[in-house]
Amino acid sequence: MTGLSKGDLKALMAVREEPCVSIFMPSHRAGAATKQDPIRLKNLLRQAEERLLDAGLRRPQAKALLKPASALLDDSLFWRYQSDGLAVFVAPGGARRYRLPYRFDELVVVAGRFHLKPLLPLFTGEGRFYVLALSQNEVRLLQGTRHSVDEVELNTVPPSLAEALKYDDPEKQLQFHTRTPGGAGPRPAIFHGHGTGDVKDDLLRYFQQIDRGLRELLRDEQAPLVLAGVEYLLPIYRQASGYPHVVEEGITGNPEGTRAKELHAQAWAIVEPRFLEAREAAAARYRQLAGSGAASADLREILPAAAHGRVDFLFVAVGVQRWGTFDPDTGAVELHEEAAAGDEDLLDRAALETLTSAGVVYAAEPPLVPADAPLAAVFRY
Repeated sequence: MTGLSKGDLKALMAVREEPCVSIFMPSHRAGAATKQDPIRLKNLLRQAEERLLDAGLRRPQAKALLKPASALLDDSLFWRYQSDGLAVFVAPGGARRYRLPYRFDELVVVAGRFHLKPLLPLFTGEGRFYVLALSQNEVRLLQGTRHSVDEVELNTVPPSLAEALKYDDPEKQLQFHTRTPGGAGPRPAIFHGHGTGDVKDDLLRYFQQIDRGLRELLRDEQAPLVLAGVEYLLPIYRQASGYPHVVEEGITGNPEGTRAKELHAQAWAIVEPRFLEAREAAAARYRQLAGSGAASADLREILPAAAHGRVDFLFVAVGVQRWGTFDPDTGAVELHEEAAAGDEDLLDRAALETLTSAGVVYAAEPPLVPADAPLAAVFRY
């Protein structure tokens, strides 16, 4: 799989089948380094097998558990289409793998649940955004972070205007292109068909089909969506879209043939100021509400609230752990000075619970957390 939704994250959090194996590794999109990626995974699988043996499994049991991941080693097609990082999760109930636009450090964890902390940068308030590149002939959706970009597979979206309207009036001939008058300046839209009104109606219906195809993919998302396309198209798509986080400013010009990295750079210039503004506003909101009961920096209060969907946004310090256990049924939080058997990083748990309840998480360096604590939250109620 090339994308990871909050629904996927929630499903991974729900797995409680021991043993759970989590594997993270960097991967390569192209070049000679791609040949090393299967070798890297093979070495990590060997580590996972040894840890399963240490956990009490017999070698045939360990090999059987890891078989779905081991099958990737000889899958040449799988290795031909990689992103910046690969995450593999294996449990007795099955296995999942994700090719993601984030470069992970090598890591193998065997525990009673999947280890998901390396995924947090993909979901934090400044973690990711989308670019929807629109034209008559193609539709592309890019998922970006500050440092990387990846194309998302679109299986439920019409690939072109002609495909979207092929069951309409066969006599209707619609052409849409751009030109540059005098060889310079902006590129205005030129339409040929029954009339401009008809063309706009066709485009609106085309974009409504695209929007329907994106709804499941972007469900529960709060990431900004930047539109890229000829200027005339962008307001029509905004009219068609039901996604509430479409950015008003877009990338104008025909995106056909434009490299993903170029669209990423232009989109990041648009969303970065918005990310910073939202983060500063969240910090100011915490400071305003601190001490009122509507905000807290107490992990014992925040974690049960996050599990019940009450956290609106959360600041959490990167590089800091708080080990212990959490019982979601009673809300009981037990903290330990050092990690003990069955413990988890409760800061990680608070962040994941917040994300899967449509809250916003800001992973920040400790001095940037707006409280003298490793986390700070503002509650919805």
